[in-house]
Amino acid sequence: MSRLIIVCGPTGVGKTTHSIALATEIEAVRFSIDPWMQTLFAKDMATLDYDWMIERVHRCYDQIWKVSEQILSIRGNVVLDLGFTEKAQRERFAQPARAMGASPEVHYLDAPADVRRKRVDKRNLEKDPNVYSFDVDRMMFDFMEPRFEAPDEAELANGRRIDCG
Repeated sequence: MSRLIIVCGPTGVGKTTHSIALATEIEAVRFSIDPWMQTLFAKDMATLDYDWMIERVHRCYDQIWKVSEQILSIRGNVVLDLGFTEKAQRERFAQPARAMGASPEVHYLDAPADVRRKRVDKRNLEKDPNVYSFDVDRMMFDFMEPRFEAPDEAELANGRRIDCG
């Protein structure tokens, strides 16, 4: 059976690192939102505007789902590292996957904010091309922090919570 894994967690928790390792482990195609947004829209963003940004994130989601659907239909595995700040964003992929007969798994990564801030600062400094797409400054970190909706028990029924602290 195909696997669709939805990786979520707050900024700096290690979603991309987890997704890279997981995709290798289960032989999956991995999609990560940061390079998509950086490549397609970063040059057009004048200021940090959540509404502007999320509208473009949703455009990427539409295209990523079209490709994911093809992969799942041929019994391939997909790992989605798309931020998934809100439950509705996760359900946007989980619902059609279930309709196809796939069983989506939510992997919820969590760590304290101070640990994540240090990781982000380190990532900004090192700029490792495997996990770095753009600098996340304190303003951006603080801006995103209250927007993250942790998955509830129902979402995690077929997934897992991973302590990354």
